[in-house]
Amino acid sequence: MKKLLFAFFATACLLAHAQEKDSATMIAEQITLQFDSIEKSFKYEHGKITLKDGIGTLDVPAGFKYLEPVQAERVLTELWGNPKGSSTLGLLLPENQLILSDSGYVFNLQYDPIGYVKDDDADDIKYDELLEEMKKETVEGNAERQKLGYEPIQMVGWASDPFYDKERKILHWAKEIKFGDAEVNTLNYNVRVLGRKGVLIMNAIATMPNISLVKADLPKVMNIVKFSDGNQYKDFDSNVDEVAAWTIGGLVAGKVLAKVGFFAVILKFWKVIALAVAGFFGVLWKKLRGRSADSGGMNS
Repeated sequence: MKKLLFAFFATACLLAHAQEKDSATMIAEQITLQFDSIEKSFKYEHGKITLKDGIGTLDVPAGFKYLEPVQAERVLTELWGNPKGSSTLGLLLPENQLILSDSGYVFNLQYDPIGYVKDDDADDIKYDELLEEMKKETVEGNAERQKLGYEPIQMVGWASDPFYDKERKILHWAKEIKFGDAEVNTLNYNVRVLGRKGVLIMNAIATMPNISLVKADLPKVMNIVKFSDGNQYKDFDSNVDEVAAWTIGGLVAGKVLAKVGFFAVILKFWKVIALAVAGFFGVLWKKLRGRSADSGGMNS
């Protein structure tokens, strides 16, 4: 956060004339006040959380906090610029981390009722070959992304190799993704918990420099999302339950979430900067233009 505020202050100083130092200071103070106001508007929860529709529970571990779906949707759409309708079950983040921080990470929770995912292929998947297919499909999908107003993306590679825990029915892996011409690549750390009628999803959203933070905390959050009785993987009934079209390989490839705009909800923390401060710089610019006019300076 301090780095962001310093950047805002520096930009304000560049925009302002030498005698306009008060305006630059004011703009930095207003940015700080707005950020503080946004942070204080959120109410976090702790302990055991019952997820929407009784799908399962979330046991918020010590050192973390949870933001319920309505507030989480506000973060995803209004602050981070994602399209509405992401069907979030909430956000999980470290206790001492701010939602507008320019570092750290956030887990976005979702549920996809795709049916019972068979794990027969778990030991046979050639993940290097799968990665090459994903890279190719990502490039092919960029035309549609750009048509919808999003940046092209590039699958750089695995940030953490896929691993499936057959006993606990938990799959996790991480991708390194490049958005447009961004200098810092995005980290998308994926956790999937298999259930009777679908999968519980935890996506850690961060930038690649923060991968060590995510990896260090992953053991703390690996078991916190659980299906309720009757919805667990072991409760599958072949006589009445639907089998998913995708297996373990399909989950890693991300095809399951394509229908809900998977890459649209891979968030970038810097997006909030433009949304939060554009208005302030606009005010500063108008003020400077006004003062210039009053003093008989050149008008554009």
